[in-house]
This record gives sequence, C-alpha cells and structure tokens, in this order.
Amino acid sequence: MPQSAIVIDKKDNVATASRQLEQGDSIQFEIGDDSLDITLSQTIPFGHKFALRDIEPGEPIIKYGEVIGLAATSIKKGQHTHVHNVESLTGSGEEQ
Repeated sequence: MPQSAIVIDKKDNVATASRQLEQGDSIQFEIGDDSLDITLSQTIPFGHKFALRDIEPGEPIIKYGEVIGLAATSIKKGQHTHVHNVESLTGSGEEQ
C-alpha cells in the first residue's frame, strides 16, 4: 500500500498528505529509529500538511528538513497545518 503522507527528514514536525486523508485516520511513520502513530483531528487535503507533534506559537514549522514558517497559533498533533495557522517567513503565504 502506498504511503498516505510524506516525511523526508527526522527534523520535520509536519508531514505532507500524498492523498486526501480523513478525520480520524491513523497514520503510521518510521522516521529514523522512531515510530509515530498520528490520529488526524481534521480532514487533510492532498498536498497539505499536518502536525506530527504539538507545536507552540512562534515555533518553526519544519518540512523536508527546512523551516518554512512559524506557528501562528498552537497546533495540535494531527491537526491541519496551513496558511490559517502558519506565518510565512516571506509574508506572502504562498510558500506553504
């Protein structure tokens, strides 16, 4: 079965959905030596991100090993992570 979401780097605190994922879906990851089991609290559209752990306001959002923005609000593990709760580092919001 193909992966439901992509995590590239062990520093990542978000994953990217490789298909639409539904609220309540359980997603399992092996990242380095760590195993994660995430239950989604919201529907995640294809290509959008969700949090791998709780993220506090002002904390960097890390995707593919790179900082792509800062959390604008508290983001809970399994929550949709997109322009509504992430501040872009460039201010346009298009990078996310």
